[in-house]
Amino acid sequence: MYFVPDGTVKAGFYTCRKCDYRFLSIQTMAKIPCPLCEQDIDYEIGPDENMEDYLDTADLNEVVEGDENVKRMDVLLSAAYVDDETWI
Repeated sequence: MYFVPDGTVKAGFYTCRKCDYRFLSIQTMAKIPCPLCEQDIDYEIGPDENMEDYLDTADLNEVVEGDENVKRMDVLLSAAYVDDETWI
């Protein structure tokens, strides 16, 4: 699969509030780092900045459970980012 390994039965569907990237993760925490925004982090923060504002930018939309549901969501999301129109 594209976002999570084969056989995953529980995954988190996340949306990054900074770049609007939507992805699946095997984590199901309320907030996690966005894989795209994480690459651009400048670790030299000032005294008035909070590191958590930069790290945890993706919010959990829903927890997807079940092998078939995770697989379906993974295929739909990967088709949106890969320009694969075979799912239509």
